[in-house]
Amino acid sequence: MEDMEHNKAPSVIDRYYTRWYKTDIKGKDCEDQCVLQHSNRICVITLAESHPILQNGRSIKSINYQISAGCSRLHNRVSGKSKRGGQFLTEFAPLCRITCTDGVEYTIYSCIRGRLLEVNEDILERPELLLGKPSTEGYIAVILPKIEESKTVTNGLLSREEYESVVSKRTRSTQPEPQPEPQPEPCLGMGSQGLLTLSSAQLE
Repeated sequence: MEDMEHNKAPSVIDRYYTRWYKTDIKGKDCEDQCVLQHSNRICVITLAESHPILQNGRSIKSINYQISAGCSRLHNRVSGKSKRGGQFLTEFAPLCRITCTDGVEYTIYSCIRGRLLEVNEDILERPELLLGKPSTEGYIAVILPKIEESKTVTNGLLSREEYESVVSKRTRSTQPEPQPEPQPEPCLGMGSQGLLTLSSAQLE
């Protein structure tokens, strides 16, 4: 059985992409995202599996790529092999806002610098893709870093191992600490009628 686990073929994502993570984005607990980096520089932005949207069977009410009155990621257009015309993003540029059915809204960020190639319009009509397949069909956007920044664009992100360590520490910190066992009260001698008995030395 163990041999079968070791010989299990890696997924397409793990075969062709390197996973990078940004945790607690903008100081918001557990709002983690994943950047899937391909060898051809393309980076796919997704939710990390620990993101609150993917926890506790939550449902999505809406996904909005309209960042401001004058900026919509849906209006992004690129052309040619050099992908000219795409919106340029900094690492904290918002990509979309996701509202869950409980009314909580989350902003999803680019996490890296680069040119926006596309956003995933499929999740607008089928938000269940984001919930069920966040690393594949439910991705958020695709970004192309500058050639000169392709090797440094993930600086400041966590490796898979570092991310798993962060999540593990969170889990341990949220577990209730074991309560100390109550100590028995010191025993006092009792007389035949339930009265404390004192020695003659104690009475003097």
